[in-house]
This record gives sequence, C-alpha cells and structure tokens, in this order.
Amino acid sequence: MAQEQFQELNLSEVMSERFGRYSKYIIQERAIPDVRDGLKPVQRRIIYAMYHEGNTYDKGYRKSAKTVGNVIGNYHPHGDSSVYDAMVRLSQDWKIREPLVDMQGNNGSMDGDPAAAMRYTEARLSKIANELTMDLDKDTVDWILNFDDTEEEPTVLPARYPNLIVNGSTGISAGYATDIPPHNLGEVIDATVYLVDHPNAGLKKIMDFIKGPDFPTGAIIQGKDDLAKAYRTGKGRVVVRSKTEIESIRGGRQRIVIERIPYEVNKANLIQQIDDIRINRDIEGIQEVRDETDKDGLRIAIDLRKESSAEGILTYLLKNTDMQVNYNMNMVAINRKRPEQMGIIDIIQAYIDYRREVIMRRTQYLLRKAEDRQHIVEGLIRALSILDEIIATIRKSKNKKNAKDNLMQQFQFSERQAEAIVSLQLYRLSNTDIKELEAEAEELEEKVTSYELIISNPEELDRVIKSELRETKKNFATPRRTAVEDEIEELEVDKEVLIADEDVIVTVTKEGYLKRTSTRSFAASEISDLQLRDNDYPLFAEKMSTLDHIILFTNKGKAINRPVHALADIKWKTMGNHLSQEIALEEDEQILSVFGLKEFNDQKKFVFATSQGYIKQTLAGEFKPKKNFKSTSYKAINLKEDKLIQVMMVDADRALDVFTVTKEAYGLRYDLEEVSTVGPNARGVLSVNLKEEDQVMGTVLIDPYEGIQEVLLLSQRGFIKKMNLIDFEKSTRNKRGLKVYRSLKSNPHEVSLIIPVIDPQEEIIIITSIGKEKTIQAKDYASADRQSNGSGLFEEGRDGAPKDFRRMPLEKLEED
Repeated sequence: MAQEQFQELNLSEVMSERFGRYSKYIIQERAIPDVRDGLKPVQRRIIYAMYHEGNTYDKGYRKSAKTVGNVIGNYHPHGDSSVYDAMVRLSQDWKIREPLVDMQGNNGSMDGDPAAAMRYTEARLSKIANELTMDLDKDTVDWILNFDDTEEEPTVLPARYPNLIVNGSTGISAGYATDIPPHNLGEVIDATVYLVDHPNAGLKKIMDFIKGPDFPTGAIIQGKDDLAKAYRTGKGRVVVRSKTEIESIRGGRQRIVIERIPYEVNKANLIQQIDDIRINRDIEGIQEVRDETDKDGLRIAIDLRKESSAEGILTYLLKNTDMQVNYNMNMVAINRKRPEQMGIIDIIQAYIDYRREVIMRRTQYLLRKAEDRQHIVEGLIRALSILDEIIATIRKSKNKKNAKDNLMQQFQFSERQAEAIVSLQLYRLSNTDIKELEAEAEELEEKVTSYELIISNPEELDRVIKSELRETKKNFATPRRTAVEDEIEELEVDKEVLIADEDVIVTVTKEGYLKRTSTRSFAASEISDLQLRDNDYPLFAEKMSTLDHIILFTNKGKAINRPVHALADIKWKTMGNHLSQEIALEEDEQILSVFGLKEFNDQKKFVFATSQGYIKQTLAGEFKPKKNFKSTSYKAINLKEDKLIQVMMVDADRALDVFTVTKEAYGLRYDLEEVSTVGPNARGVLSVNLKEEDQVMGTVLIDPYEGIQEVLLLSQRGFIKKMNLIDFEKSTRNKRGLKVYRSLKSNPHEVSLIIPVIDPQEEIIIITSIGKEKTIQAKDYASADRQSNGSGLFEEGRDGAPKDFRRMPLEKLEED
C-alpha cells in the first residue's frame, strides 16, 4: 500500500511562482504580438496551417471548419471559437489594413454582426499573406515541436514587410496591454528603406514618410504633436474624427453625410446614438437618420429640418457621439522574448535586424544548396568526359554499391558524385546534356559568388532587403485612406444653434423649487394659481429665453448654474422640481439669491456680503457654467466660519456706494471702488469694523445720482424707519459707522432687516419670527432723521422680531 507524502509550502510563494508562470505564458503565447512578424501565436498558427496545407491564394477555398480543426489538432490546443474568431478578424477589411485571410461568406460587419458559423464559410490565405510565409522552407526561422511532439511549427514567420506596423494589433494580458494602430504599407516600407540606409535617422524624418496611422475605415486624425509623442515613446493619444460632407437637398434643407467613421467604432451603435439625440430632442433640427451603406462604401445620411444649422448640429454630434473618439496608442510587443513598449523607430529597427537575420540564414541555406549541386555537376561533367571508362567500370561491377565504390576508387569521385553518376539515365548521355550541365555550372558559379558576397558584405545584404521591400510595395501598396491634420479642433457647441429660442417663465422659490413654464400655460392661469408649499414664496420669477442661464447662490457660499432650457418644463399650476433632486445640498443650505443672465462676461459683477463684515466683488465671467453643471455646485466665496447674507449684481463700470447696516444699528457708507475684485475662492476684505457681539444685517448698493436712494430699516421691536441715504455722511471702508437708530439705555433698537426702496408703490410683505405677515408700501412712510426711531409697525413684544420680507415679483409678469 502506497504511503501518503505531504509537503509544507509557503502559500504566497506558491501563488507567486504559479502566477508568474501563467503571466509569462499569456504574455508571450497569447495576447502580445511578436515585433518581428507582428503576429500573436494563434494568428501565426492559422497562417502556417493554411500554408502547410496548400490553402493559399492561388488555390480554391476550403471550409473554415477544416482549417480550424487542423489548427486545433496540430498546433493550438484551445477552443475552436477562439481560433475561428482570430481567423475571422484576419479577414475583416474594416479591422485589418491588409487582410491576411480571404474569406468567402458572411465574415461579420461594421455593425457588430457576428460571422456565420465556420461550417458555412470558406477561406484561404490572401495574396499578401504569401509575403509572410515566403522562404519559410529555406531554414530562415527556428522551429519547435508542437504540443504533442508530432509536428514542427515555426516560432516566427519570415515576413517580407513590417506587418506589426502595417496591420497593428490589440490585446490584453497580465500586466500588459497593447494597442498598435494600422499604417499604410507603402509609407512604412519607404520609412524602413530609409532607416536601413540611415540608422540614426530622427523621428521627424521618419514622419516625413509615415504621416500617421492609416485606418482601414479612413476618417481624420488630428493632433500631429500628440502623434509625434506617441511615436517617440510608444504611448499617446490622438483624436480620430469622422469624415463628413454637408449637402444641399430639396426645400432649402441640408443633409450631413458621414463617409468615414473612426476605427473600431460600431456603425449601428453610432447611428443609434444619433437617432436617440433626434428622438430625445437633445438638440433641435434633426429630421431623419438613415444608413445608406452599400457595395460602394459607407454612407450615413442625416437629414435636417429647414433653417437648421448644419455646422452647429455637426459640431454637437462630433462632441456627443462616437463620430469623434480618442484613440489611445500603447505600442507593446514581444522583443527578444520580452514584452517591451517601443517607439515606431524601435519597432522598425527591430524588424530590420530580424530581416537581416532572415536574409543571412536564407543565403547560407541557398549557398549550401548551390555548392552541393555545383559539386555534383562538376562530377557529372568529368564523368561525361571519360564516359567509356565509366561505363566499362560500371559493367564490371556486381551491383550499384560496388559500382559506386569502384568509381570512387578508380576516378576519385566523391560519394555524392558517384551516386549521381550511377543514377544517371542513359538519355542524359547526349551531347545536348553536356552543354546544359556546363551552362548550369556557370550559373551555379554566379550564384555562389552572389551568395558569398551577401554573406560577407553587409551593404549587399541591406541592398537585398531594400530590393525585396520595394517589390512588396510595388505589388501591394494602396493609397492612404486616413487624413492627418496638425491641430486638434476644439468643439465649441453654439447653444443658439442647437436650442430652440422661445420665451418661458422661470420661477425659483425660497425653498428651492425650480421650473420653467410656457407663456401659453402662464397666460391661461392666474398669478395666484402658482403652486407653493406652506411658508414658501417666489424668490425669482421672470420671463426669459431658453437660451439664457440662471445662477443661484446659497447661504453656504456656493454657486449653481442652470441653463433655462435644462429646467423642467412644468405647468404653471404644478409645483416645480426641487434643486436637491439634481444637486446635493447641505442640511441647512438654502437659496439666497437668483439672477438671470444671457451670457457670463466681465460686463457684470457680483457683490458678496457676509455676516462677519466681509465684502468682495467677483466678475460674472468667473461663474461661467461648468461642464457638469447638472450635478454639482462650486465655491463662490471662501466663508470659513462666516455666513453669506447677500449677493447683488451690478454693472462692472458703474460707480456705486456701499451702505452697510449692523445688528447694533451702526451704518457705514463708502465707495464700492474700495472693494477689490477677486476670484471665487477669495474671502474679500472687511467692510465694517464690528464690535465683538455685532454682525452685519444687510448691505445696499446706492447710486448717488439715480436708482436706490432710500431704505427701510426694521428693528427687533417692530419699528420701521425710512431713511434717505443721500444725506448719510460718507466715510471709508472698515470703520465703525454712525448710529441709524436713536441710542437708548434700556431695550435699545437692533436692526433686523434692511429693505432697499426700489419702487415706492410696490407691495412688500414683512414676515416676523412667529410667522405673522404685514403688507406695506414705502410711499406710506416719510423719510425720518437718522437719530429718530421711526414708527411702530407691529405690536411691540407680541408679534416677534421682523425676520424676512418678500416683494411681489409676479405683477410685472401679469402686465406682460
């Protein structure tokens, strides 16, 4: 009975060793191509199996299943689907620049359709694949035994052109990935020939030959500097854009025609993307999308509505669909049995070094063959010169072996010469055959001299390489399909072109509900029909264009941009969508101010005021909508432990004064010019010099000559006072200021609210801390002296301190 044995092994070491072996296998034997012939093992085995079975371009097609079975049975013991998929890809002329397999039947499509099953398709090697296998029988490469030691297979193919650069490759393995784009055969060969003669050539010179990748699907590459970087380092990114045309059609309309699409883009998915934009009305103007691809080539037609801007829609489609994509180059290949990231010169140089080795091995093989034949021809010629003696010797011999021995002994022929002589047929003994042998001897002498020259002279070796490359170019080169442009064109979508310009009513409530309403829905309703929650009221309500923007500022110092066209289109009588559905708000964060803008430029400024007395100006252009405005807010002011209490928008070139009021009833007036203009991340400067327990309750911007010149002040005791600011003494920033209420020893007045008087006739609703409301008009109050306390508005001590106010912004809309 066998005794069980156990080994104690460190798990981490075992895992490391096993995974290392597995990684080495999938890198070298599965996913990464060889720099010499540009093929992965499965591709090389498919091509060799078809070559070995005579399934070449000059013979008939054979069932793909037969080839797949042959590959699996003899060389590649993996699943049939992996072999067939690789075989299909080698035949797809929209993925491979120079297809290596000629397949008959359904081999898939650019729409992502799979190929027919291998029992239905037929295939053979393409004509250019012959350039990869040529001279395979001349000892040009190393051979190894297959997986079951029954057959031999080549470790690499001779490859008469740099297939890795021409056809490219893609693959993912353990720790490595490769993405090498295809290139134009003629350009690559020209660059290779030049590099043979000029091994120290720079990248700029090589790029005079190789303009850039030449994708089988054509299209346009942008970014020559990025391309040069990728070629230098082996890693980089280029922009690939569809080739398009704009056609005029009947009825004054236009049509966008896509003639070429980026490499590896699924055509059906691209058409679906464009059609989804049409259905969802992400932009206006697309009437119909059609696939008109036929035997003459790819064609996608996008019919536009009348008066639509074809250029604007095309720009939008390039930016938002796969009509333009980034192609990431990562040129990794197996070089000297190791994965290596290589620049384009490194790859070509590695191919040249390999090709020199192939030519040298082929020449040495041919030299051996020629010298062997030369030796035999010399023996035959000498034998024919003493033919009678040779015949007599053979006739005396007992058998063939004895005849060979006698010839070798009597005439000093070698064994191979003696074998050729005794095997000579009688009809070859004519005079004509002697002349042929002499001619053959002369030809063999020339070949031997030629082969010896190639072996001994590196320049002659390089001449052979260049000659064969030029022959391949002559036979197989095709015009470039992909255009290369120096600069990457920035795609700026003109919203006025893509969004229908229509008037809408935009409302934002204090509690954060937003919506836009059509003018038709608004006209059919009453102002009072606006749906609001309890204690909520409109903070902003204006007629705007769908091309405009609104910007919201919160008490936490955040800014939020919302294009009007992106707001939900909701009926007037229906409550809007809450801002928190799209943007994450802090627990106690509330909307403070809302402004409507046609454009964000430096003609406008925002003035920010905080409770701790800081103030700053920031140009409106600093708040230009961010790319992902739908899902984020961003900093408008650096608050630290402070609180934002006011935001005001003014003309950037307007000379204004600042009037600030504190809780302890100090007022300060100074020039706005004293406040510096800074960016969103700044805190600003001190507006007023506060006492320890004091805080700013409000700030008003006044024009000494027009506009706001009066304010309403409300104290915590419920007193209201209208004050003319023109007569208020002007000072400088960061002072204590002057009292705006009479100083009282007991229960002094503290400022709760400051309300600028915009229109003396307008109605203003005052709300107290216990929810009591009172409607007033500024015209009902006379301007009071600075030291007076004003008149009582609420019953002192019972109605609470004034905490909030709101105007009636909808009356103007009603008039409109």
